[in-house]
Amino acid sequence: MVSDLHVSAADIKLTMTIFLISYGIGQLLLGRLVDSYGRYQINLVSLSVFILCNVGIILTSRIDLILLMRSIQGLAIALIMVSRRAFFIDVYAGEKRKYYTSLLTVVWSTAPIIAPFAGGYLQSGLGWRANFYFLAIYAFVMLVLELIYGGETILTKQPFHPKAILRTYGELLKAYDFSIGILVLGLSYAMVMVFGMAIPFIVEHGFNLSPVVTGYCALISGGAIFAGGLFAKQVINRPLERKLRIANLVQIITAIAMFMTGAIYYNLYTIIIFVVIIHFFQGFTYNTYFTYAVNRFPAYAATASGVVSGASYVVFSIVSYLIAGTLRISDQKTLSLSYIVILACIIPILALVNKALSTSGRSTRLRKYPD
Repeated sequence: MVSDLHVSAADIKLTMTIFLISYGIGQLLLGRLVDSYGRYQINLVSLSVFILCNVGIILTSRIDLILLMRSIQGLAIALIMVSRRAFFIDVYAGEKRKYYTSLLTVVWSTAPIIAPFAGGYLQSGLGWRANFYFLAIYAFVMLVLELIYGGETILTKQPFHPKAILRTYGELLKAYDFSIGILVLGLSYAMVMVFGMAIPFIVEHGFNLSPVVTGYCALISGGAIFAGGLFAKQVINRPLERKLRIANLVQIITAIAMFMTGAIYYNLYTIIIFVVIIHFFQGFTYNTYFTYAVNRFPAYAATASGVVSGASYVVFSIVSYLIAGTLRISDQKTLSLSYIVILACIIPILALVNKALSTSGRSTRLRKYPD
């Protein structure tokens, strides 16, 4: 894109930053729209806008227009995401609701890892615009399927006026197992973001290997996260606190072993082995708590989904940026140190979550997931 558009690398990086900021803030602020005006029409409009933005990016060579299109895309994807999460809460109840919201979380958490792997091949073979062709076609197929099979699923629309909106946000944030848990989600996913930012430098500069190897490392990481999310679905009815505590303990032990090994001897294989274990339990942790959080307030499904996703996004963006910049990750030792720092921050937060659950008087079954 730098060569084709005759702009700087900073301009191209800004296109991603603009999209992510728009996506994160959009989820935080726009979930109430979906709870007030329904899922179906908003989803159709958002898909259409997303398609048109991709076409606009394909046709233009102006970086300012691309930045504008990317910001609009972020808002459109935010609305699509909160409406789809709310869909499963509207349509299903009990075990099926937990199953499908958990499955959606697995897909969401692995996509940012797998997408660059597939996108790299598209770009290498067909140029950078191939990614936007793919996204436009994919969104068009989703739009057609939505028109054929979709429909409105909201049962009770919430009033859209300031007092009602503030009351809803207040109710969400006063539930400490919900609000404090956002930090668990943000810190947990920060490990994946730190890995994503560090692995190209470790592979391509530390070991002098090709970017294709970086892609495969990212794919293996995504596979581990996916497997962890699937495992979380299998033990979905086990006590919440115990699952999270065990996962955190295993990750800390693995990160310490990774650090000690890196101080003596390491290669790319040892790094990936440790990363697979840590990211497996990261996928497990994220899926477990995210599913709990989005099912916590079924009456405000889209708003709750937007708050927990958008806020946790803000947390992991800030944390991953600070850690990657502070530790200057370049090898196994510094990568493992970043994991240790993040996991050490999660320990006291999990203690606060357990205390909040106990104080609220929620039963053992409700601590797993509310039906």
